[in-house]
Amino acid sequence: MKGYIHEMESIARSSGGSTEQVLETIANRYIGANPQEPPVYRVHDGASFRRLSDCRYDMNLAERWPDIRDGQYAYAWAKLWCAQEGELPFAASCYGPVKVYVNGSRQFASNLNDDVFPDRRALFRARMVKGWNHLVLEFTATGTGCGAVFGTGSVKGAPMHFLSPGPARAGREGWIYSAPQDEPLAELAALDEAGAGGLEWYPRCGWTAEEEQAGSFTRVLGSAATSGQTAFAWTGLCCTRVGGVKLHLAGSASGAFALYLNGREFYRSPLEQGGAFRVPLEVAYGRHHLVVRSTCPAAAVWDFRLEAPVADSGVRLEAPYPVEGLPDTWLYLGPFAPEHAPIAEDVARLDSLFGPEGSRRFWRADSPEASVRPYLETTLYGKWNYPLGVTLYGILKTGEELEKPQFLNYAADHIEQCTSLHEYAMWDTEQFGAPGINHQLALIDSLDDCGSFGAAMLTAHAARPLTGARETADHIAHYITHIQDRLTDGALYRVKGTTDFMMGTMWCDDLYMSTPFLGKYYALTGELSYLEDAARQFLLYKERMFIPEQQIMHHVFDHKFGKPNGVPWGRGNGWVLFSLTEILELLPADHALFQPLLAFFRELCQGYLKLQGPNGLWHQVLTDHSSYQEASCTSMFIYAFSRGIRFGWLEETDEYAAAALRAWEALVELCIDKQGNVYGVCRGSGYSFNKYYYKDQLSWQLNDTHGIGIVLLAGIECLKLARSSL
Repeated sequence: MKGYIHEMESIARSSGGSTEQVLETIANRYIGANPQEPPVYRVHDGASFRRLSDCRYDMNLAERWPDIRDGQYAYAWAKLWCAQEGELPFAASCYGPVKVYVNGSRQFASNLNDDVFPDRRALFRARMVKGWNHLVLEFTATGTGCGAVFGTGSVKGAPMHFLSPGPARAGREGWIYSAPQDEPLAELAALDEAGAGGLEWYPRCGWTAEEEQAGSFTRVLGSAATSGQTAFAWTGLCCTRVGGVKLHLAGSASGAFALYLNGREFYRSPLEQGGAFRVPLEVAYGRHHLVVRSTCPAAAVWDFRLEAPVADSGVRLEAPYPVEGLPDTWLYLGPFAPEHAPIAEDVARLDSLFGPEGSRRFWRADSPEASVRPYLETTLYGKWNYPLGVTLYGILKTGEELEKPQFLNYAADHIEQCTSLHEYAMWDTEQFGAPGINHQLALIDSLDDCGSFGAAMLTAHAARPLTGARETADHIAHYITHIQDRLTDGALYRVKGTTDFMMGTMWCDDLYMSTPFLGKYYALTGELSYLEDAARQFLLYKERMFIPEQQIMHHVFDHKFGKPNGVPWGRGNGWVLFSLTEILELLPADHALFQPLLAFFRELCQGYLKLQGPNGLWHQVLTDHSSYQEASCTSMFIYAFSRGIRFGWLEETDEYAAAALRAWEALVELCIDKQGNVYGVCRGSGYSFNKYYYKDQLSWQLNDTHGIGIVLLAGIECLKLARSSL
């Protein structure tokens, strides 16, 4: 067996030589494994610990309990759901001594350096079981403080949010914490859903009697509401009788109000001060949205109460949308100045902010400091990251090529789930410190966070207009053009990074993370400066990273050492050639940069052609055929060679066509099984000056999202190449 799979399992054996069948099988497998899922909406406990921009929670217990004494103990407790057993990365920056327990077992204890230097990040990994995992942090108060900044050790890879334990707070996001204790808890394992360890936990999750009397709008929206302002309440009506039901809605209100069923007003109070009401209503079978539009009265109490339909009426109140941790069936929105209040007919939605710039509002729950927020809790669907940008680009193009709208729509829907919530995610970040969705886009600090997915987004937007795509694109373009670090000659450059080794570097990868997006943004806006910026990057990177004797690229140039790393990593080189075709396609042939880029493209193609492996695939380290055969770089060379022939950029067409088709046949035979699983794709990389890091440590992964879309794009280009030769 010269590939990753036995010949009996290869898709080459079951596809009948049909490239279309191969593409459809790969796309269907991915979609079937990652079905469409919306965000999970949860009640967020605003009185709990705030997440910082690195997605960790600031658990400063000395601020919560200013009278805590040295030697006393305090605890923080939350739970985390894991779909499978495995290890997760955590990081703690300690205000004092800290111990971390997972499911009753101690996984971390701080040392003297951790306790004295709160800016220090102590990293560790902890074993999680499948299902719920309870995390308890034990803090000891000292002269330096009490508590920690605690949470994920990988903000890009695992931006965890934690849920509150116990039935009273079930489904809510946020930690709970104890008051100071003179003695440590003897049985931390007793802290689970069935027991609270005999402690009283904070923050509170219920109203005081005085707050209950203040009225629903007053207690939920706060004392800032003033006379004449507008607010909304939203609940659901569910009718279980097929023929529908006639009933009366009854209740009371302080302040003028109107009632809307599914966006249609059916009652308006005759009195400005509100009062009791009893309204006849016909309710058809099914679920309905009931919205209350209320005006704040001059009195101190601003309230609306609706009597629940009687048990056997065939109608019940229910949450208008599944919101985890909701204490009843109502959501609240406001307050708004009358001139800024949204239209009542259009408020029954959770995909939009409400109100003018500077005073945006979103839904709240009837509990102290309880906001409703969306959280992304899927493995892949709905996430925004650069490997998924590649994957979705491939699925989009597969839908177009095979005339399969279900593929195009799947990818576009995934992307639109991100873009439609972009404005909300930016607001959410300002309000709560770190967003529950789109975290890499909302917290952009590198090209990885924006360019790849942004390019797929603009491709989808051109095929089918996407809500929020233009605003998101403008945000990305501003970052790349005005915020991303550059050298004095304009070359894109990593001043900082998530780890020390990334600082002061240029990576081949960054050409893909920037230039295809800039090209597509030029196509969107007509602003030539973005395309010219993209074109110049290739020549700037060539100056530092091209290996002329081999006509290929180093993976990284490290300015800390003033030299390239000396390793021609397969996928890094693939990114360069792939991205170069994207820009050559857009750059006018009479532009001053076109000929230099074309010459560079031809040089690279000559270099890569010489390094094709004996089985038809390229290798993880391009110049070392004892390194493993790598599917994603192979796919990118197929893609670029085929496009070079199709667009007339390559002169030795027969030689390149033979190489591309031979490589595709090898991919289908050796790297794709008949279920559409893709083998041999290198996982996400770091970098090294040692080629054995790439060869031996940087392993491949099954169905890695760095490669699925590229394989699809390679197959599409082979189809086009075959058609052009007829």
